[in-house]
Amino acid sequence: MTDVIDFLEQMGQDAQLRHASQDEVELALTSAEIAPELQAAILANDPAQLETLLGQAPVCAIYLPGKEDEEEGDEDEETPSKEPDEAPGHSGLRAVIAAA
Repeated sequence: MTDVIDFLEQMGQDAQLRHASQDEVELALTSAEIAPELQAAILANDPAQLETLLGQAPVCAIYLPGKEDEEEGDEDEETPSKEPDEAPGHSGLRAVIAAA
């Protein structure tokens, strides 16, 4: 897998390779000894197939800020203590990650 990632990194950094003809890219893939099924996905410009072959799943993340307990301007007031049986508040950040 690292060979494929290294090749794609090289392709992104090398303008001649990035804008090369399909035959030139195929020759570069073959000389880099990339597996034929990965070569086909790269040549077809099929990122979904490439992700599948590499065993990668797309990841979606939602970033939601938590609710503030107090307004920022009320810093002079004392913060009330919570009773031990109260559930802790959920201030801060919440993140939800779901794989598609």
